[in-house]
Amino acid sequence: MDEAELLRRLQARDESAYAELVRAWSPSMLRLARTYVASQAVAEDVVQEAWLGVLRGIDRFEGRSSLKTWVFRILVNRAMTRGKREARTVPVEEPAVDPARFTPEGAWAAPPLRWQEQPEAALRSAETLAVVRDTISMLPPMQRIVITMRDLEGFEAEETCNALGLTETNQRVLLHRARAKVRQALERHFGEADEAVLT
Repeated sequence: MDEAELLRRLQARDESAYAELVRAWSPSMLRLARTYVASQAVAEDVVQEAWLGVLRGIDRFEGRSSLKTWVFRILVNRAMTRGKREARTVPVEEPAVDPARFTPEGAWAAPPLRWQEQPEAALRSAETLAVVRDTISMLPPMQRIVITMRDLEGFEAEETCNALGLTETNQRVLLHRARAKVRQALERHFGEADEAVLT
């Protein structure tokens, strides 16, 4: 649906437009909220609070960002508030990672060797996915949020920066560090870790 038309319907309190939007965006919102709070139940509360914020604030939406960015910014604000209340942030030391493992855009220069040999089997492996999920869940909060938005939810860099209030440089650094940790975990999982690089 065209964003201008969607906005018009939302501001006219068209229930079907709200229902459509809630169905489309709530799963991503829930996954993102979960990166800030300690339980699924609290994340569900945060998403509900965010939708209430959207309902209350839709008439004040000025279009300075996309509607999606605005909605996710409301979610992030609610989730940050709840996350701080839960005081679940714990500082984690940053490992040194060889920058040559990544392209200038932040992608892996080459995937782990096992992926090159058997990409379908590796990607389908429930064990491999569990390693990725576990690693992401243990990242420092902002790294966890950025990698979730960029790599799991498909947000563009600009959308992520706008939703989280980050500079492009800061977003890029957080994403690089998060991806590096996921790659290290996968290399350990596949038995390919280079101990000299990891220490």
